[in-house]
Amino acid sequence: MRLTLLVRAYCDLCDEMRAAVTPLVAAAGATLDEIDVDTDPALDARWGTSVPVLLAGEHELCRYRLDRAALAAYLAQAPR
Repeated sequence: MRLTLLVRAYCDLCDEMRAAVTPLVAAAGATLDEIDVDTDPALDARWGTSVPVLLAGEHELCRYRLDRAALAAYLAQAPR
């Protein structure tokens, strides 16, 4: 099970989301990939300043702040 966290450098909300989501994902035995949108022009064009974003594949679980309920629901139903 893989999740992706889209972030930017020097983003306080990104730091908060990272700190909140990392232990929850690790406890579920999932993998969290982090991508800085500034390193990819296509991601920057799509997401702009709308980061952080937590994705499960192409599905957006939450944006700006961690939605613990959405993450928990995804982790509970996701195939292992």
